Amino acid sequence: MSTDHLNIEFKLHPVPNRLLTRNPPPHVNSIEQYKKLYEESIKNPTEFWGKLANELLTWHTPFKTVLSGGFEYGDVTWFREGQLNASYNCLDRHAIINPDKVALIYEADEPDQGRKITYRELLHDVCRFANVLKAHGVRKGDIITIYMPMVPEAAIALLACARLGAVHSVVFAGFSSDSLRNRILDASSKFVITANEGRRGGKTIHTKKIIDEALTECPGVKRVFVFRRTDSSVPFSSPRDVWWHDEIEKQRPYCPPEIVNAEDPLFMIYTSGSTGKPKGVLHATGGYLLSVVANLKYVFDYHEGDIFGCMTDIGWAVGHNFIVYGPLTNGGTALLFESTPIYPTPSRYWEIVAKHKITQFFTAPTAIRLLRKFGREYVDSHDLSSLRVIISAGEPINPDVWEWYNEVVGRNVCSVVDNYWQTETGSIILAPFPGATAIKPGSATFPFFGIDIAILDPETGEEIKTTEAEGILAIRQPWPSIARTIYNDHNRYLNTYLRPYKGYYFTSDGVGRDRDGYYWIRGRVDDVINVSGHRLSTSEIESALLMHPATAEAAAIGVDSELKGQCVHTFVNLKSDHDIEIDDLVSQVRESIGPFAAPEKIYFVNDLPKTRSGKIMRRVLKKIVDGQTDSIGDLSTLANPEIVNILIEKVKHS
Repeated sequence: MSTDHLNIEFKLHPVPNRLLTRNPPPHVNSIEQYKKLYEESIKNPTEFWGKLANELLTWHTPFKTVLSGGFEYGDVTWFREGQLNASYNCLDRHAIINPDKVALIYEADEPDQGRKITYRELLHDVCRFANVLKAHGVRKGDIITIYMPMVPEAAIALLACARLGAVHSVVFAGFSSDSLRNRILDASSKFVITANEGRRGGKTIHTKKIIDEALTECPGVKRVFVFRRTDSSVPFSSPRDVWWHDEIEKQRPYCPPEIVNAEDPLFMIYTSGSTGKPKGVLHATGGYLLSVVANLKYVFDYHEGDIFGCMTDIGWAVGHNFIVYGPLTNGGTALLFESTPIYPTPSRYWEIVAKHKITQFFTAPTAIRLLRKFGREYVDSHDLSSLRVIISAGEPINPDVWEWYNEVVGRNVCSVVDNYWQTETGSIILAPFPGATAIKPGSATFPFFGIDIAILDPETGEEIKTTEAEGILAIRQPWPSIARTIYNDHNRYLNTYLRPYKGYYFTSDGVGRDRDGYYWIRGRVDDVINVSGHRLSTSEIESALLMHPATAEAAAIGVDSELKGQCVHTFVNLKSDHDIEIDDLVSQVRESIGPFAAPEKIYFVNDLPKTRSGKIMRRVLKKIVDGQTDSIGDLSTLANPEIVNILIEKVKHS
């Protein structure tokens, strides 16, 4: 496989001098120091992670065994005798020492309606709500579904669950009632936490209405805790529904933390799979907490006094890591942002940075591309001098977008940290270190501590050991935050991640490694589409289309998008007795999954390219849409090869 394209000459950006000369210096301040620490973490992971676990976390019961188990059976355990509580690590130990330090900065949808919450206040709020949950029967191990807007009470809900040893399952509040219902049923949740309404971009989101629609088919739910975000009234089903504000008034502001084993699950989070059925991946308390704390300290160079601004939603893994558990376990100050990058103006992000003196700013390439379209005048008028590290994750970032982010937002004096990871990995896999790594725009650079990267030949499964290589991104050995299983389906966990290439964790992503050892993420190699950082399976979208009575067949593919990274294109074969509008199918997907999944293009066709066994050849469809019709490849397995030219003409004239 040719790797010539890996060595295109990019401007190499050295570590900004401003970082190297500051006091205190970066936690990792040279490439030599990075290489030394990385080698230690690979050659002696038990000593490396054991030392960090004792430095960064507070343990109720010390651990004796750092790592046991492995990939063969999926029986990985970290710190197995150790006991701790995530809520205590995030709150109590900091509230005791520094109670008046700001823990959360809430930037509401309307710029003048936010507030700041200290560690003392946050601990009290979390304890009150934990006591509410306990009073209604929540116990250790119960799975609590959270469907909340971006308000402080969303973070309080997570931490209250953690305080009781309950497992939270946060569902992004952009998902439809159908998607929400499926996740509640899969998790067998008896308790749901939500709000009457949400606010985003000046618009009202009817959160409780979506909950009510989902619960019509969830008879196992016995209690819904409703936070009042707006003054609007909503339907109430008593005694199932209870008001958050009424319940917390009854409770004292202290709740003893439930001490859990390091391997007890902290949370479950759903991610799309190639079968169309979302996977509820479980993350263990000790290993996950250690990895995200280490990420914040070393990858984002967190120091005392820093203000961490992560602009994502708490419903995604990024929000778990870098709004709640990472900053708070470090005793830091985190931003919780309810609105959009362009409400009320495209200056909103930069107003927030200037107002709160944000030091680390984290957003997705989709948002950066969007703001770039509005022009730099919205950025230039704001004081961004507090920024030291600017961060991008969720999807690969184009080099030209990286350069804009560096020059216009970072003013060429910040470290740009483009990092790669997955919901299943629990923490960062590849990233530059601000004080150590010279950066090639678009490259995720080098592996984080303990991540033993391998590139595999996709055909043979053999490792490609040359410096320059292109293939499947895999990992040789366990790291603390790896997901432990898929809820109620460990065999699927093994088949998805650990069995495709024996002895390796399979990421499902392609990767290139250039002659300098830099890694370049190539995107999915399975049937998953990454839209604005949101992973959607092709099967999930196709299933939504097939729910419409007019649809006979459907195929979905991901197409490169300047704004979203990827967007959804679909091919739909209608039943002969139906004639519908494209908007009808778009609405079907929006209602079944959520607005973010809506197809950007729908092609009505009479047939789809299929093998003799009936499998749709999505790679052929993707080549056609991408205009790569001269490299479609072998069509000998198609049962209907004549359809290819028909589809080429169809797409060309659409």
